[in-house]
Amino acid sequence: MRDLSPHSHRFAKHAHLRYFECMTFREVRTWSMRHPLMIIATIFFVGDVLIASILFARHHVLMVTFLDVGQGDAVFIQAPNGNQLLYDAGPPSGSVLRGLGAVMPFYDHSIDVAILSHPDMDHIGGFLDVLRRFDVDLVMEPGATSKNGVYEGVEAAIKTEGAIHLFAKKGMRIDMGDGVAIDILYPDRDTTTMETNSASIVMRLHYGGTSFLFSGDLPQTMEEYVVAQEGSGLHADVLKLGHHGSRTSSSLLWLAAVHPSIAVISAGLHNRYGHPHKEVLEALAEFGIPALKTYEEGTIIFESDGERVVRE
Repeated sequence: MRDLSPHSHRFAKHAHLRYFECMTFREVRTWSMRHPLMIIATIFFVGDVLIASILFARHHVLMVTFLDVGQGDAVFIQAPNGNQLLYDAGPPSGSVLRGLGAVMPFYDHSIDVAILSHPDMDHIGGFLDVLRRFDVDLVMEPGATSKNGVYEGVEAAIKTEGAIHLFAKKGMRIDMGDGVAIDILYPDRDTTTMETNSASIVMRLHYGGTSFLFSGDLPQTMEEYVVAQEGSGLHADVLKLGHHGSRTSSSLLWLAAVHPSIAVISAGLHNRYGHPHKEVLEALAEFGIPALKTYEEGTIIFESDGERVVRE
């Protein structure tokens, strides 16, 4: 994994400044009149690097960004050291690239880890764009297959990418550095013949005393199985609600075990499934769990310093 600090670009920026320092004012004025586009490009480049440097200093914390990709899921995670992970990539609409473009530096063309929670269109459709645009070091998926037409394309793109390709299994850990780690809690079995939602990767991201939980579209029956296995170990400050707030997920047992301070619902405005369902919203209210919805809030960003989670 690599250092993505914007300061690695300081020499290129200073090269422009040194070039102008060796010219007289009249020479600079003449040169700028002859090369107006170069001046504009230089100003934008230097400005972007300065802004990125400021943002990096400000965001030297764990950042968890729930991208607004419409009816789908995509979560971008960046550790304090700059290492990055993308959990799902939304539908094949280009929305994931727009979302990533808003939170990643313009010069960053790589993502360390990509996790495909399960092979449904609204979770992996955007990975074709991601794999074309970014260099990805490692890809993890549950192993379940789909005939939706996108899954085969993503699998082919992973091979072309040449990334390390792993199948998720309970007990695996992804160490992102600086104390940030991700534990795979499920699946704990071969998922190749399983229904896709039931194969969804459940992962718990933790940094210091703070944590986030993600479960793809895991249905209630499998949620209850995971609760039986993990118990209070599922607790998280922030829960990405399963299946976009569908009544097929987010059982009362699951919500009680995770006991989040806040839930995030990633769904499209006026989607044809009616997500989030009334029953789920009522269950959240019963537990006193506030919910943030991407179709209302847009992209939702949380920061953690290892002691507390705050919304940016």
